Amino acid sequence: MSETEMYDLIIIGGGPGGLTAGIYAMRAALKTLLIEMGSPGGQVNNSDSVENWPGDEHIGGAELSMKFSQHAQSYGLEIRSAEVTELKPGQDYHTIKLADGSTLGAYAVILATGGHPRKLKVPGEDQLYGQGVSYCAVCDGFFFRDKTVVVVGGGDAAVEESLYLAKLAKQVYIVHRRDELRAGAILQQRIKAECNVEILWNSVVTAIKADISGVCAVDLKDTQTGEQRELATDGVFIFIGFEPNNKLVPAGTKMSANGYVITDDKCETNNPGIFAIGDLREKYAKQIILAAADGCTAALAASHYVENLKASDACEMPEEINDTLSN
Repeated sequence: MSETEMYDLIIIGGGPGGLTAGIYAMRAALKTLLIEMGSPGGQVNNSDSVENWPGDEHIGGAELSMKFSQHAQSYGLEIRSAEVTELKPGQDYHTIKLADGSTLGAYAVILATGGHPRKLKVPGEDQLYGQGVSYCAVCDGFFFRDKTVVVVGGGDAAVEESLYLAKLAKQVYIVHRRDELRAGAILQQRIKAECNVEILWNSVVTAIKADISGVCAVDLKDTQTGEQRELATDGVFIFIGFEPNNKLVPAGTKMSANGYVITDDKCETNNPGIFAIGDLREKYAKQIILAAADGCTAALAASHYVENLKASDACEMPEEINDTLSN
């Protein structure tokens, strides 16, 4: 068998968008491979509760991720645990290199690589990661039972994670740089009703301090008066947004100033046959349902693209690729 495996479609990333793309690709009878380095479901696995997925008033993030994965695999979707190191666009097909040295080929590629937590970039943050600094309340909240924690942020994620921590911690301080939260109205009502949660308005963390046991305090600065003070805490949870995982995006791809990929309404980039979905794509909002919608759109568009490409006389593949397809 040739060293190069050939697919109609390769999906890089197994979050809600990637798994939804896998479902629609398999329904379109495309030979499809989904590559995911971590656990299928992506960031959803870190959510204690999801309450805005249609049909489920309340479902755990890990459970929803499992359902996504099981649904996709029920169609026979091949999921491979591997790290992709490079995506090289081609005229007739695209080449994907893996960390183990193997090479894959695909007519179409869907990038569903999501994003990673944005950092505060303050002294102590990197050094104390895992020693009191965390970006996942569900992962690490247990270690702060009956303790004091600081949550940094004011959006949906920050408030949702604060609600989770309020069930475990003795005291939760939400540090927000503005005088009002950005989270949805329902979440705001819930967090303000928690007796062990205090919101510190117009405040930013300027440093994270530690003693021999780990995090012990944060330095705060008032954004209006400039006044500084120290606040004792056992842990710091940071939820100030995500940055796109765009290292696999080919050079020359149109991107926003913030590093998000710009696509058309089919989620296709300016590289024909390469699509970007979910939190990697530039768009108005970033939600699970929107990532899933992107996956559907991109898979349908990729199916149309592959069908046209296969029917075109311009698609002349190397002999070894043809050998692989005939196997």
